[in-house]
Amino acid sequence: MENFRNIGVMGREGNGVVETLRRLLVLLEGRNVTTVLDESLSPLLPDHGLRVCPRKMIGEICDLIIVVGGDGSLLGAARSLTRQSAPVLGVNRGRLGFLTDISPGEIESQIGAVLDGHYVTEKRFLLDVEVMRDGARIGRGDALNDVVLNSGTSGHMMEFELFVDGEFVYRQRSDGLIVSTPTGSTAYSLSAGGPIMHPRLDAIVIVPMFPHTLSSRPIVIGGNSEVKMVVCASNVVNPPVTCDGQVKITTQPGDAIYVRKKPHKLKLIHPLGHSFYASCRDKLGWGGHMPIEPSDD
Repeated sequence: MENFRNIGVMGREGNGVVETLRRLLVLLEGRNVTTVLDESLSPLLPDHGLRVCPRKMIGEICDLIIVVGGDGSLLGAARSLTRQSAPVLGVNRGRLGFLTDISPGEIESQIGAVLDGHYVTEKRFLLDVEVMRDGARIGRGDALNDVVLNSGTSGHMMEFELFVDGEFVYRQRSDGLIVSTPTGSTAYSLSAGGPIMHPRLDAIVIVPMFPHTLSSRPIVIGGNSEVKMVVCASNVVNPPVTCDGQVKITTQPGDAIYVRKKPHKLKLIHPLGHSFYASCRDKLGWGGHMPIEPSDD
């Protein structure tokens, strides 16, 4: 197991975040490690006395990044750390917390155990999106959860064509389309009726949003596939493309949106005993009881 010596702390302002940050910094101060603070957090902690670093550089000088906040905070951190190899550990100050799986009350025990070398690592792939207009790229973004093309206006459908690996799939009228990673399958994709995918799957799911035909269903494709969406000329709106609900690119009729797997993966760290299925039971309200074994009598 890697011995973490330089630890970056990231996050964003929110309910209880400052209190949790202070508790985390007290723990790190007693562990003989060098702590580097994301510059966006510095104003929340006056007189902290720590080294401050821009978000785009923090992954280059640290060998572990701890993110305090909800899954949205970790999504933002993941997009800024895609080209750096530092693994990421999440402390949950949000609601669901599929990615940030350490609760504030477990900081001393769980993060202490991670620093002692007791953890597991898993890799999650991200998506790269490019928007092309007349052969020129007019926008791009990264997504750990999903890339979404939608009409951008309530009550208005949009029309687009879908291609996978250059092969025409369908022309559709709907509120839009979600292209999701396995990580994002428990997020917006799930709300739209998409399947839950185990994080280790090398697959992408394409989920239509309120399609005009009842026969349209989610499609699961290979993780190395290229997805292309073309905004049809019949549209009277300029549909936006969003990455993890945060990065927004406005398209216009005739634009092509390409979605591909990124070559760089995010390394997530979990405490020992982490279970994807336990997270589903907890976060999604699945029945938590173990099945009763049949009797031998």
